[in-house]
Amino acid sequence: MSITYNNLWHMLIDRGMTKTELRQAAGISSGTLAKLSKCEDVNTVTLGRICKVLKCDVGDIMSFVPDEQKKEISK
Repeated sequence: MSITYNNLWHMLIDRGMTKTELRQAAGISSGTLAKLSKCEDVNTVTLGRICKVLKCDVGDIMSFVPDEQKKEISK
């Protein structure tokens, strides 16, 4: 199983918020934002900060997908 943050990117689009604005509001580094963009693991503190800014639950910004499905999403 792998993690995807596609829900986060859709939420930002729906709210008219850029990744840079999210990074600044949540107080996360550009390296952490890059990890999110690559669907890499980030710590729960980071996810909590993002959820606090977006006023949502962690399940609203990420989901688990089978490894085979992640390959298709990444294309």
